[in-house]
Amino acid sequence: MKMDRYMQAPLDKEEVKALEAGDYVYITGTIYTARDAAHLRMSEALDRGEELPIDLNNNIIYYMGPTPAREGRVIGSAGPTTASRMDKYAPRLLDLGLTGMIGKGRRKPEVTDAIVRNAAVFFAAVGGAGALLSKCIKKAEVIAYDDLGTEAIRKLEVENFPVIVVIDSKGRNLYDEVCK
Repeated sequence: MKMDRYMQAPLDKEEVKALEAGDYVYITGTIYTARDAAHLRMSEALDRGEELPIDLNNNIIYYMGPTPAREGRVIGSAGPTTASRMDKYAPRLLDLGLTGMIGKGRRKPEVTDAIVRNAAVFFAAVGGAGALLSKCIKKAEVIAYDDLGTEAIRKLEVENFPVIVVIDSKGRNLYDEVCK
C-alpha cells in the first residue's frame, strides 16, 4: 500500500527501510546539492585520500543546479537533473554512508545493488517543477566548490520537500513496475 510519509533529513535508517517504491515523501531538514562536476571533484578527492566537503552519513544529495535567485527569494528554480549522469559515482558514495539521492530518471543496476547493500533510497522529484520545488527551500548556502557556479555543493534547508520513492532499500523499482 502506497503511503504519504513525512521524514526528517538527515535520514533515519529504520525509516528508510520502511519506505516502499511508490511512497510519497515530504522531507524536512538538511539536504545537499551536487551534480556532475561536484561528483567528479568528490571522486578525485577520495582518490587522493582527502575528506569530502560534506558528511555523507545518513544524508541526501539532490542532483540539482539552481538558477539564480530572484530578488526576495532564497534560490532560483530548483528542479532535478538526470540521475544517471551520477551513476558512476553513486555506488562509492553510498558505500561511504550516503543514504538518499534525489533526481529524475532510471539508474544503472550497479546503483540499485548499492542502494540495497546500504539500505538506502532513490527519490524522484518532478522534472519541470523547479519553480514550485524552490518554494520548499527555506535556506541555501554554497559550502564547497564555489568556482563551479550552479554546480557548486549547496547545503539546503527544506520544508515538506515532495519526492516519490523510486528505488527502495529492497531494490523495488517504481519505473520497472509502472513502465512494463
